[in-house]
Amino acid sequence: MPKQPRAWQRMLSGRRLDLLDPTPVDIEIEDIAHGLAFVARWNGQTRGDYAYSVAEHSLLVEVIYGRLCPNAPASWRLAALLHDAPEYVIGDMISPVKAAVGPSYGALDDRLGAAIHQRFGLPAEIPKSVKRQIKRADKVSAWMEATEIAGFSEAEADRFFGRPPEPAREGLSIRLRPPKEVREEFTARHAALLSQI
Repeated sequence: MPKQPRAWQRMLSGRRLDLLDPTPVDIEIEDIAHGLAFVARWNGQTRGDYAYSVAEHSLLVEVIYGRLCPNAPASWRLAALLHDAPEYVIGDMISPVKAAVGPSYGALDDRLGAAIHQRFGLPAEIPKSVKRQIKRADKVSAWMEATEIAGFSEAEADRFFGRPPEPAREGLSIRLRPPKEVREEFTARHAALLSQI
């Protein structure tokens, strides 16, 4: 019988995460925060002295989601913070590459996402209505990123992401920080939200 290919990764926490069959017990927030703080959005094609990390993006999406859904419970705000959490081990692919890879990428992302959600007390599958609202917040963040650091004109960003409502982004801006700072803020925000659930 042929040997199965290695499908696990050793995490800094010491956990072994099976990427094809992840379980909640092998997931630690420190691993997620660390990984996301070093994964660059936009394939690193952004202005500035630091990459714009998925962790920084996730923090912004959670804030925007809170503005769009001010009465949302802490559990759904936590889901917004963790919306891209699987990328801590599978990386961030731009949409055209995801489409080219096909449904296998989405299936891997879904399995990891379900295990992450269960690890932190969320349902494995987030309700569609909540996912839609998180996606709205994600698009607001993408528009801001596109226009502030990724070289898009507002007209281009409007075409790709839709023009976001002003109240959702008022007073917010894209922040570029060292990974250590972003990792610490992501971990602290996760703890704060968990304490409210």
